[in-house]
Amino acid sequence: MSNKILILEDDKLFIETMQDFLEEENFSVDLAYDGEEALNKSFQNRYDLYLLDVNVPYINGFDFLKELREAGDKTPAIFITSLNDKKSLSTGFNSGCDDFLKKPVDLDELLFRIKAIIARYKPQIKTIKLDENTIFDFANLQLQRENKNLNLSPKEAILLKLLLQNRDKIVTKEMIIDYLWNPSENISEGSIRVYINNLKKIISKNKIKNIRGIGYKFESKK
Repeated sequence: MSNKILILEDDKLFIETMQDFLEEENFSVDLAYDGEEALNKSFQNRYDLYLLDVNVPYINGFDFLKELREAGDKTPAIFITSLNDKKSLSTGFNSGCDDFLKKPVDLDELLFRIKAIIARYKPQIKTIKLDENTIFDFANLQLQRENKNLNLSPKEAILLKLLLQNRDKIVTKEMIIDYLWNPSENISEGSIRVYINNLKKIISKNKIKNIRGIGYKFESKK
């Protein structure tokens, strides 16, 4: 499924241009026009990358990223800003960014940098052991028990992968919808419940916890 990007930028034309460009490259994109809106969205969703302007209303880009890093959010981030002095460059990297681009930015160059950073942060875990006899193969999206493949549907396998990548963290319904379905597909929250119930039957109902009105959590200690 597509990687998800949050863009913080108060220039409406520029942010919509980036959105159109990245969505054509099969990224899922959320927009925030000020730091407070970006902060709220970062708490509500899981992103694979942040693209950040600096001079935005309420909370500037530097302070936004610094606050996320202090809260333990390690999501990679690229600053895209008109600031070009060494002090700003230093402040950007000290706040925890992975790259710093000066406006005007070439969108093709931005795409190269985005892909390189996401690839660098891509989880390298190949398999995970769920119990003494059961493992999940991330590369092949297969759940195996005693070396026999358990027949998950494609959507169930992708959902299990998402839950396992976020073990002991809440996975919201919005995250699941973004991860399991393309924008052109018909989306059903009822289908999510069916997939979750099937996974509970196969794995253990105690492993996957319902977080009422929000989503689900895979608890590794149960």
